[in-house]
Amino acid sequence: MILRATSWKKKAGMTTLTPDSNYLWWRDGVIYQIYPRSFMDSNGDGVGDLPGVTSRLDYIASLGVDAIWLSPINTSPMHDFGYDISDYEDIDPVFGTRADFETLTAEAHRRGLKIMMDLVINHTSIEHSWFKESRSSCDNPKADWYIWRDAPPGKKYPNNWACVYGESAWEWDETRKQFYYHMFFKEQPDLNWRNPDVRAALMNTARYWLDRGVDGFRLDVATAYFKDAQFRDNPPSLTLSPRAALPWFRQKHLYDIEQPELHDAYREFRRVLDSYPERGAVGEVLLTEDAEVVARYVGDDQLPMMLDLGLVNQPWLPRSFQRSVMEHEAAFAPDAWPCYCLSNHDWPRHVTRHGGGPFAEARVKVAAAMLLTLRGTPVLYMGEEIAMPSPHLARHDLKDPPSKLYWPFYNRDSARTPMQWTDSLNAGFTTGKPWLPVGPSHKKINVAAQTDDPDSALNFYLALIRLRKSSPALRRGTYRPLIERPVAAMTYLRETDSQTMLVALNFFGHDVDVPMPPGNWGLRLSTHRDRRAPGKALRRAPFEASIFELSDY
Repeated sequence: MILRATSWKKKAGMTTLTPDSNYLWWRDGVIYQIYPRSFMDSNGDGVGDLPGVTSRLDYIASLGVDAIWLSPINTSPMHDFGYDISDYEDIDPVFGTRADFETLTAEAHRRGLKIMMDLVINHTSIEHSWFKESRSSCDNPKADWYIWRDAPPGKKYPNNWACVYGESAWEWDETRKQFYYHMFFKEQPDLNWRNPDVRAALMNTARYWLDRGVDGFRLDVATAYFKDAQFRDNPPSLTLSPRAALPWFRQKHLYDIEQPELHDAYREFRRVLDSYPERGAVGEVLLTEDAEVVARYVGDDQLPMMLDLGLVNQPWLPRSFQRSVMEHEAAFAPDAWPCYCLSNHDWPRHVTRHGGGPFAEARVKVAAAMLLTLRGTPVLYMGEEIAMPSPHLARHDLKDPPSKLYWPFYNRDSARTPMQWTDSLNAGFTTGKPWLPVGPSHKKINVAAQTDDPDSALNFYLALIRLRKSSPALRRGTYRPLIERPVAAMTYLRETDSQTMLVALNFFGHDVDVPMPPGNWGLRLSTHRDRRAPGKALRRAPFEASIFELSDY
C-alpha cells in the first residue's frame, strides 16, 4: 500500500498538508460514532462506559478524526437501550456520572476532539417526570406536553397511524382515560412539539449540554417531531417489499412525519446552536432515502447537516453508489452540505452486508476510499476502521427488543457487539462477561493486530483521513463523475480553484481500465503498488482504490 499522504512536507507540484484557516470541524472533518455500551468497559461489569471511552481517547485521536458522536448516555430505563430518556440532564449510572462526562469532555478537548451527544427529543421514556405528570389528569400543567387523543365514535383508535415496531401507534392509558401516541415502543411516548412550552424545554435541554462544553448533537429521528394537526389517516402504500409484513410499511407517511412546521423548529434550534461558537449538528432522516427530503431541511438557517441512509442500503455496485451521490448533488442547494455513512448502530456492518468472505477487507478499503473522498462529511462507526464484521448471533443472545421481535429478519445487536481491541479474552473490551457476545473474528480482526501492519485496513483509514484533512479539494471541492454509468469502477474528480484530485475505485476482483483526463497526475494514495504510469486510460488492479492529484509541473 502506498501511503504518500503520510508526509508533512511540501512536495513539488503538490499541495501542502496543512489544513487551511477556514477549517470547520463538522463540515471539513470526520465524525466517529461510538456506541458506548460496546466501546470499552472500565469496571468489569460487561457494559462499556464513559471512563472506558476516556481511556481510549489516544486511539481515537490517532485516527485523525475530528469529533466523537456518543449514542445516548442519558438516564434511561433502557426499554430501547437509551433512546427512551427519563432525565435529559443526567447520565445513566451504567455509563458513569456527570463527573465522568466532564472528564471525558475535557480530555477530548485537550486532544483536539469535539464531543457530540445524541439528542433524543421526539419522545421520552414513559418514566420521565414530564409524562408522569401529563398522564395524571387532563388538566394538569403538562397535560398537553404529549399527544393525547380520544377515539372517534365507532373507532378503535384515534386514527390509523402505525408504530414502527408493531401495530397501532396509539396506547390506551387507564389513568387518564385517553390514548397517547408513540411512534416507537409504547414505553416511548411522543412529545407534543406544537406546545410552545415543550419546545422551550427542549431548547433549554440543548443549552444545558452546550453550556457544559458539548460541541454538537446528532438529532434522533429529526423529521418526526411534528404530526398532522388534524390527525388525518395515512393512505395505504401498495408495495411488494417484504417489509410490508409490518403495518408501518403498508402506509404512506403523509401525516405522521415530515410536516411543514419542522422548518420553523429547525430555525429555532439553529439560533440556539449559533449562539455558541463553532457548534454543529446533524439530524437523522427517518426511514427514507429520498435525497430531496434530506436536502429540504439543510441550509444556513436550518440544520447544518442531515444524515440519511442513502449509501447504507446500496448493493455493492458502483452505479448504485454513484446514482445515490448524484441524487444528493442534484437535490442540495449551494449552501447545503451532505453527510454520509456506510454503517451505524441500527444496521449490520457494511463489511458483512457486502458479502464478507476472503475479499472483505479489500472491499472495505474501496468503500473507505469512497466515503472519505465524497463531497460531504463522513461518519465512521466504531470498528469500521478495522473491517470489523457483524457476527451471527443466536436468538437467545439478543438483547435489543426489535431484534428479538423481528428475528431473523432484522437484527440491530449484530452491529452493537463489543469493539475488538485485541485477540485476548473478550477482545480486550472487558474483564467481565460482555453484555453481548464478542465476535469470533476478534482473534484475527482487532486493533492490536492491525496497528503495525502497513497493509491493514486500519492503516489505510489513517492514510485516507490524513490525505482528506490535507486536501482542500477532498474536503470542500466539487464532485464530478468521469463515468456516466459505471459498471466496475467508480471514477470522479474533486475540484477547487487551487486543486484537482482524481479518485478511481475498482469494486471487483478483476483488472479494469478507467478514464484518465490529460495532465500530470501524481499518485497520492493507493491500496496497491502502482503497476502502470497514468496515461489516457489507467488500469486498476482487483479491488484497487487510488487517489491522484493534478500537478502544474
